[in-house]
Amino acid sequence: MRILFIIFWFLSIWSAYAASLPNHAITITNGKFEPKEIEVPAGQRFKITVRNTGTSPVEFENLSLRVEKVLGLGIESFVVIHPLKPGIYHFIDEFHMEMGGFNIIAKEQ
Repeated sequence: MRILFIIFWFLSIWSAYAASLPNHAITITNGKFEPKEIEVPAGQRFKITVRNTGTSPVEFENLSLRVEKVLGLGIESFVVIHPLKPGIYHFIDEFHMEMGGFNIIAKEQ
């Protein structure tokens, strides 16, 4: 019983921690990202909420940032991105490689 309490306490703390971050919502429909890019301040953590609205699974991925999330049909999830250096970070849907992908543009404040 004590272990369950600790697990629920940890999850509630983590949810509150992630909820307080700036959030950017994107949708992926059969490999097409909307929006195609977002701008964020460099050096600041943020959250991306990803929703799959397509007819097949998607894989939201950027290997250099070690971000990978597989989403089934109609599923929504989030990833927390650590502070980025200024630059462009390209994400793909590995299940739809022929599509253009998604960019995060980190800019100096």
